[in-house]
Amino acid sequence: MPGVYRTARDLPLVIPVFPLDGVLLLPHGQLPLNIFEPRYLNMLDDVMSGERMIGMVQTRPGGANEHPRLAPIGCAGRVTSFAETGDGRYLVTLTGVCRFKLGEELPARAPYRQVRADFTGFEADLLESPGSVAEPGPLLAALRRYLDHRGLAIDWTSAESAPSEALINSLSMALPFDPLEKQALLEAPTLADRRETLVALLEIDATLGDDDEPTSIQ
Repeated sequence: MPGVYRTARDLPLVIPVFPLDGVLLLPHGQLPLNIFEPRYLNMLDDVMSGERMIGMVQTRPGGANEHPRLAPIGCAGRVTSFAETGDGRYLVTLTGVCRFKLGEELPARAPYRQVRADFTGFEADLLESPGSVAEPGPLLAALRRYLDHRGLAIDWTSAESAPSEALINSLSMALPFDPLEKQALLEAPTLADRRETLVALLEIDATLGDDDEPTSIQ
């Protein structure tokens, strides 16, 4: 979010985390969430009165069901849209701000988890422009093979005209990759690296296939 956070020093030292496997937030991306669990309703109440920042993170095998191990890197997002439903749910949109390394987890003083966030090494996420990437042709070709294999369809006019960052990040967030693949996309050092990882995942899927049911991509 240019103009709001310019350096890592502008970001909070402690943030609440929302562990959610298979759900990816990337810098500058937008993630809609439907919040209904009481502990995360509590979390939203707290963040809306403070920094409005939440760390989205995948889990790792091990740990208790209610307290799983967390992946070492997540992405902090700011609540940029908030609405409450008649049945008590919160509908929010997180806009990705910056990736972070998970540091020490704080002793539980709330029903949700909080960690010290280390944004060092990810300040490039705060830039308006992520830098240049290669010609989109190979990515679009791999995407077409992936979609054909799965029987999916997208708006090709929008895909072909989208800015590189928006296309790469929206595909990384929206496509049904498994949690480890999502984590690999998150941890790719640069946008160009993420593009290469994305192309590789699309090619592998188109070649080997999987058991997922075909659906439409919105």
